[in-house]
Amino acid sequence: MSLIAAAVCLGFAGCTSQPANPNPRAAVPLSTVAVDLPRYMGRWYVIANIPYFAERGFVGSRAEWKLRSDGRIDDAFVGRKGGFDGPEKRYQFLDRVKEGSGGGAWRVRLFWPIYVSQLTLYVDPDYRYTLIGYPDKSLGWIFSREPDMDDATYRALLARFHAMGYDTSQFRRIPQKPDQIGQPGFASPGSHD
Repeated sequence: MSLIAAAVCLGFAGCTSQPANPNPRAAVPLSTVAVDLPRYMGRWYVIANIPYFAERGFVGSRAEWKLRSDGRIDDAFVGRKGGFDGPEKRYQFLDRVKEGSGGGAWRVRLFWPIYVSQLTLYVDPDYRYTLIGYPDKSLGWIFSREPDMDDATYRALLARFHAMGYDTSQFRRIPQKPDQIGQPGFASPGSHD
């Protein structure tokens, strides 16, 4: 079984390989922020991301988090593959908050026995926006409670990622409505960006 798990992990690594991060703070470790878990739950729209391979080509994507009575989190990824005409797909995960993280670090079970780390790097005081990262900075997400985000807010959130050592040129905005497809900076549903 461990050989299969190792092969799957190597496959994930190959699918997420990126060019070297040019940010001068690339080697600085990420720090999580504490979150009020009940307040943090609910629907979050994916405004932009450096996606992992399974997210590529999705539009109208969002995360839905629900705190369970046992302290674990039901985590759903919902979106449409290839365009807004396609059916909505839903993928279910199970997360566990890492002890001592103040709710800011989660262990996400993609499928047994594969787990990944999810780090909350920023949440605004009103819980309207949040930044989620991955320890090696190869993945990142800008989430919003609303499907639209103005350019000034988007640039300010990207600047936060840059200050943390991310290569922000890797982020692509995710179309949340059909007229955003093909616009500058937005991911194309048919691309592998």
